[in-house]
Amino acid sequence: MMKEKIAFVFPGQGSQSLGMGKSLVPGIPHRQKYFSQADDVLGFHLSRIAWEGPEESLNDTINTQPALFTHSIAVLHVIQDLKIDLVPSFVAGHSMGELSALVAAGSLSFSDGLKLVRMRGVLMKRAGEMNPGGMAAIMGLDISQIDQLCAIASSESEIVQVANDNCPGQVVISGSNAALDRVQPLARASRSKRE
Repeated sequence: MMKEKIAFVFPGQGSQSLGMGKSLVPGIPHRQKYFSQADDVLGFHLSRIAWEGPEESLNDTINTQPALFTHSIAVLHVIQDLKIDLVPSFVAGHSMGELSALVAAGSLSFSDGLKLVRMRGVLMKRAGEMNPGGMAAIMGLDISQIDQLCAIASSESEIVQVANDNCPGQVVISGSNAALDRVQPLARASRSKRE
């Protein structure tokens, strides 16, 4: 066994690509079972959407999230099938990837995780339709500065706020499109003052 502590970190929405997982499957029924099971559990051909598209169907949140989840678990089993004694000390996931991590840890079954991921995608899509808006990554400013800029750009009916602290120097904001349009020039001006 490897002496180093390793972690498996599972991706969230935004890391999808057309054809993902297709190369894992040919000739290896054990790996194909996750895509087939996903098709059965969801009642439609998620595998076809992930492998053949169209891309706009894959990029629809209600499909993206279960496709990424299924791909992540299939890749996990590819690694396990290699029998290289690669056992993670930790598992984690970015956003929706947390559910993939729970399956990897044995805390959640693939089927239950898939149903949760699909419902999560449905609810996120519905929330976006009920409250249209967007997201933007702000680079080079810290959260306290971005919080101040968001407060300046927000109004009572058009709000923008910090959504994710992705990594040092990259913070994602989300909110109404109008408020996003107002905060981005403020962020550019603040970065210029720092340079």
